[in-house]
Amino acid sequence: MGTKTRLSSFFYLITLGGLISFIVFMLNTGKGLQSADVKTIAGAEAGSHLSAALMQTLSHPLPIFILQLVLIIIVSQVFAAAFRKIGQPGVIGEIVAGITLGPSIMGAALPAFSKFIFPAASMGNLQMLSQVGLILFMFVIGMELNLETLKKKAGAAVIISHASIVIPYALGVGLSYFMYKTYAPANIPFYAFALFMGIAMSITAFPVLARIIKERNITNTRLGTIAITCAAADDITAWCLLALVIAIVKAGSIGASAYTVLLAIGYVGFMVYAVKPLLKKLVHQRNPDNSIKRSSIALMFTILLLSAFASELIGIHALFGAFMAGIVMPQKFEFRKQIIDKIEDVAVVLLLPLFFVFTGLRTQIGLLNDSSLWMMCAVIIVVAVIGKFGGSALAARITGESTYSSLAIGALMNTRGLVELVVLNIGYDLGILTPQVFTMMVLMALVTTFMTNPALNILNRLYPAESGRVFNTPPEHR
Repeated sequence: MGTKTRLSSFFYLITLGGLISFIVFMLNTGKGLQSADVKTIAGAEAGSHLSAALMQTLSHPLPIFILQLVLIIIVSQVFAAAFRKIGQPGVIGEIVAGITLGPSIMGAALPAFSKFIFPAASMGNLQMLSQVGLILFMFVIGMELNLETLKKKAGAAVIISHASIVIPYALGVGLSYFMYKTYAPANIPFYAFALFMGIAMSITAFPVLARIIKERNITNTRLGTIAITCAAADDITAWCLLALVIAIVKAGSIGASAYTVLLAIGYVGFMVYAVKPLLKKLVHQRNPDNSIKRSSIALMFTILLLSAFASELIGIHALFGAFMAGIVMPQKFEFRKQIIDKIEDVAVVLLLPLFFVFTGLRTQIGLLNDSSLWMMCAVIIVVAVIGKFGGSALAARITGESTYSSLAIGALMNTRGLVELVVLNIGYDLGILTPQVFTMMVLMALVTTFMTNPALNILNRLYPAESGRVFNTPPEHR
């Protein structure tokens, strides 16, 4: 050890020892300043005081929220991994994890623990942060939609996409006629219930579908291209229709919603013709290492939040604004990839599971306590499958696709997943759906998404020659 090192160590020990001695001296001397009324905690009292302090700390919002986050992330990841093992998208596992942590399973099996970890007072925080996650998620969905590719590859896909919306929408409106008297809230007019049921039946989950197509290695096939293009067109159309329905419901009548619709059209025009050209300049503002400047990211987030705020202010929901902000972002692939990579992990791993759990806490399977309710749930699932699966497959067959491709497109378009849950929660918040109908619709979203991969596997066995051509034909011949 060198001389300098020894001197440094000696100085450190002397200084530390001197300061500790000074603190101990001051604490002992300061006891004389205390009045006789001051009590000192000692012995058995200290243990009970510590226990009381611990319970008081756990009753505060922040520690409970941290515990909720830890539990939600662990359970979501475990369920996601388990469902991937059985050939299902991880998002299905996360949705099931949310329901498991809700009153249907954990609330019934461990009521005391459930009330401790998810007290009623914490629901506001959980909902607010889950909404932030949804805003980021809808922004990513908007960015994943490449409008230039959509224009080039539209063709028959537009017909299939519109058929996959119109047919289930009409069936949803028809079904609402038979459900309204028994299942709709008393203060909700029929047109609001019917229009919303139509939207809920016609949703396709673009993100989940895209991941299924990627996992099955059919991204560059004709089948994969048509399905992705259909889902993209479906998403844009469905969210525009949802914005219209929300405007009508909030306005109180179809006529009174005209003002909101005009504002929404003006808002979309401003985003496309004013904000989009401005954002194109962001692509050229790069750091020396080719990464996007922090100021550009700050501007992008500002536009995202202002867009969400504007759409909420207009009355068409903040999520539509987030979706619109993603659509108008510069189309350059490298730019979008960098932004998506920055946002997706935080949104998908940390914040979206909060939304699944919040949805799970609203999903009370125990409310379906009668055979007639389960029968109604089955009818909803059947109508949803006929409308989306059947409508998409029929339109694909009419446009000239083979039987195999038509049925495969139908199976893929029947995927509802997370986007359906987003729509259902909007309906629940607007008071359009009762807890019973909400639970039925959540189960419908789970069943229709869960059946996608098994349906495709069955089709591959029934049509081995055609499925073989899809997977084995080089991309330039597809």
